[in-house]
Amino acid sequence: MKTHALLLLGLFIISFSCNKENKNSTATVENKIDHKKTSIVGTWERTSFSNYSGDEVHSFQSSVENKHIKIFTNSKVIWCRNNAADSTEWFGFGNYKLTDTLLTETLEFGSKSMQVPKDSVSVYEFTFKLTDDTFSQIQFDSEGHPIFSENYVRVE
Repeated sequence: MKTHALLLLGLFIISFSCNKENKNSTATVENKIDHKKTSIVGTWERTSFSNYSGDEVHSFQSSVENKHIKIFTNSKVIWCRNNAADSTEWFGFGNYKLTDTLLTETLEFGSKSMQVPKDSVSVYEFTFKLTDDTFSQIQFDSEGHPIFSENYVRVE
């Protein structure tokens, strides 16, 4: 009887260990799956931009001399651009809002070249395309034609 009880106890311990091991294996596999939702939050570097004129599109690769960084937090945006060709400062800071297709940046202040009115705000609206590692914003004229776009890659 003692042997029988010890055998049952041993089987129970082995069974429990196997179940625990399987659960841990499953949890480990689940933890390796990226459940991250695509988000604009992060740091982005512009890789290229395009100017649209009617049916013509002129695209340009960004360079070290014309570096543009944009940072989004949960509610704020700040961006700066370095143009080594001249001493013009370009930066802006404010809030942003995303809908399914629209990015609205409301700048509270910015560089003089941004012409953000004192004690006021400047609002910029773009359509956007977002993946885990890329982001594009496209500006349209009043008739709905694209006039300018910027393409970014996630830095962080």
